[in-house]
Amino acid sequence: MTKNIFRILVINPLVESTRVALYENDECLYEQFVALTDTTLEKEILVQRNRRKQNIIQIIQSIGIDISTIDAVCGRGGLLRPIEGGTYLVNEQMIEDLTNSINGTHVSNLGALLAYDIATDWNINAYIVDPVVVDEMLDIAKKTGLPSIERKSIFHALNQKSVGRSLAYQLHANYEDLCLVIAHMGGGITVGVHQYGQVIDVNNGFDGDGPFSFERAGSIPNKDLIQLSFNSGLSKEELQYQLINRSGIKAYLDIERSADLKILWKAEPEKVKGVFDILAYQVAKEIGKMSTVVSGNVNAIALTGDLANYDYLNQKIIEQVSWIADTYIYPGENVMLALAQGTLRVLKGIEKVKQYN
Repeated sequence: MTKNIFRILVINPLVESTRVALYENDECLYEQFVALTDTTLEKEILVQRNRRKQNIIQIIQSIGIDISTIDAVCGRGGLLRPIEGGTYLVNEQMIEDLTNSINGTHVSNLGALLAYDIATDWNINAYIVDPVVVDEMLDIAKKTGLPSIERKSIFHALNQKSVGRSLAYQLHANYEDLCLVIAHMGGGITVGVHQYGQVIDVNNGFDGDGPFSFERAGSIPNKDLIQLSFNSGLSKEELQYQLINRSGIKAYLDIERSADLKILWKAEPEKVKGVFDILAYQVAKEIGKMSTVVSGNVNAIALTGDLANYDYLNQKIIEQVSWIADTYIYPGENVMLALAQGTLRVLKGIEKVKQYN
């Protein structure tokens, strides 16, 4: 008899906590943020590996879940080598690359490591789904005016592809049959053009390319950026921090957290609208630019991410891109569900699992 009900443990490491959820197919049975204590004693991310693992196991035991009923563990994908989208089995090569921080250090690197450690103990498989390093870009899309520098594909692949599938379902179509432009708007902003299931061009919001965002500066005129780097008196690390963590909406409105934006939106909406107008202009322009990649043959546009919770911002963008295609709104970022669904597609045989090489 073919099994059609699967239990999946989902793990998403955050800076000060680990988000843990247990899914039965695509229904969440349990979810919790597990705080990481004494982080000052463990500044190196990888040092936290064993402690976080024990915390997760304790949670599962405390809620009375029979471990033998769990079919797979899925972790948030980290900074691996560039790979195509899909669900990947966590193997020894992936563990080696993450342990050695082959493409950089980030807390998400712990996702596959924790999933692998727990799955190995329980004699089941561990997976990751659509990490930020998904690279399906056209070769020509990576070229710049300096032959020695190429653009990289680093973006919100998990949420963008999940939204792409949700939008396809809403349109009564297959994700692999559509051309979509999807804008993820949050701490960083990435706008990708999805052609027949692959993201063939996207701005690298991780490094600050494209529109500004909640905390990133976005693309800046080369000459001014060079002058800033020489005249600001800041070190390389300090300038990077300013451009990536202290710019965008934060700098315009002098706020720190997304919660501050919500408060200011209620207290001084006109002040926030002025910044949203600028942001909407830049996002709409990026959507238009990406639409040219498929010669304007766009079936639909989607706006997603935390900033998509602001109707004013959404509507300002729609006003400028409505001539391209209809726009659909998917507020927030459903990371845990997207990870569970990616794993479920493999467990049900809908997709083939991929191997990381």
